[in-house]
Amino acid sequence: MDATDAMQDVVQKETGRGRRSRRGRRVLIASVAGTAVLGGVLVLLPWGGGDAPPPAPGPAAVARGAVTTGVPAALGDLAVLIGDRETHLRAHPLDGASWAVLGAAYVEQGRRTEDAANWPKAEKALRTSLKTGAKRNPQALEGLAALSVARRDFPAAKKWGESAVKAAPKRWSAHAVLIDAYTGLGDHKGVGRALDKVMELRPGTPAVGALAAAVYRDRGWRDDAAARISDAAAAAEAPAERAAYLEQAGRLAFERGDREEALRFFQEALRTDPDQRAAQAGQGRALAALGRTTDALSAYQAALAKRPSPEYALELGELYESLDLGQAARVEYDLLRDRVRSAEAAGADERLVLGRLEADHGDPATAVRLLRAEWGRQPGIAVADALGWALHRTGADEEALEFATIATEGEKGGGVRSALYVFHRGVIEKELERSGPARRHLREALMINPYFSPLRAPEAKRALAELGEPSLEGPPA
Repeated sequence: MDATDAMQDVVQKETGRGRRSRRGRRVLIASVAGTAVLGGVLVLLPWGGGDAPPPAPGPAAVARGAVTTGVPAALGDLAVLIGDRETHLRAHPLDGASWAVLGAAYVEQGRRTEDAANWPKAEKALRTSLKTGAKRNPQALEGLAALSVARRDFPAAKKWGESAVKAAPKRWSAHAVLIDAYTGLGDHKGVGRALDKVMELRPGTPAVGALAAAVYRDRGWRDDAAARISDAAAAAEAPAERAAYLEQAGRLAFERGDREEALRFFQEALRTDPDQRAAQAGQGRALAALGRTTDALSAYQAALAKRPSPEYALELGELYESLDLGQAARVEYDLLRDRVRSAEAAGADERLVLGRLEADHGDPATAVRLLRAEWGRQPGIAVADALGWALHRTGADEEALEFATIATEGEKGGGVRSALYVFHRGVIEKELERSGPARRHLREALMINPYFSPLRAPEAKRALAELGEPSLEGPPA
């Protein structure tokens, strides 16, 4: 160990000392729990510095505590941690624990920035950790599961996550990553089991509250989801973590049609963490719903400049299209395709968003081909909705209705109250001349969220007008 490494170790030990408050101690204990698995040792001792306050943890220590305990980390802290571990590993290439930390940091950085260049680096670091560390390395296995979720490779996420749980059954964050894996695979019983285990192992923490909120949202339990995420945001201490939960609260508010509350959540998330680009895109969504289209366009453009997400590009393109700015919309759709190609070259699966684009703004037959393959591999609810809509766009409405039903009926797994999914089902039923169900589902879509899409919400209103009111006459004799 050289002098620099020794100094870093001393600094890391010092940052673990002497937080008197219970909340501060919880953060440090979480950090210790993560690093203990990796082989690092931090000791919590009473602060002996008289009246002087304890030294604040450095950025690398803060980010390390976050990425090793399954909570969001700040981008600036992540950059410091990555630089710190890369420097350390050049001198100590056989330190399997540090390779696992580096890999987890790459995953979190890639997730926050939507930079697919992080995925190969993360995979290399995590696999190196498996080779140089213990054979049953839960930190590296969990990192590979999180990487697979980020790449939308849910079968791989399930494999790595279950291996991590087997290696360390009491590690709550390994069960947590399985929630995402099972959701992507449409395994709703698996989601329930994983959430129960997380809540048993880590009750009452903000991160678990946010996980529960996401699961409750998918089940259609809106009030429970809103209460959980509100509590999580209030209890979170680190700005990046709190901002992530505020953004999640904003999405929930927007999905139930509350534009003003959604905007407040998104704005507060951005004030708390200016790098929270998901909140900036959400701000664009809420501003567009409020009719503030110039501000909405600026928010989307700012979000895309720092986080080039294909999802945001699709939303911005459709906003342009709703404003009759067809050329600007096509530019966004072309950029989306470019980003999808880059992500797929880095091992990501972007067939879902590409299929959605092709169904509405490209070649519906290509969308069906992409989404059938996706359904065969990972049959989640979002894929069922997208495939049903793509089939409708090719004229295969009978089969389309089968998938739309899966996406919208709780007993089939589609418990989430999505205005877009219900709208898709209503349009398909209208095409099949099933006027009663079509009218009911189109109305339901607009009741769930009258502003769910700048393109599709007006279409829902037009379709309802075409259907008219139900006949007052009884059935024919």
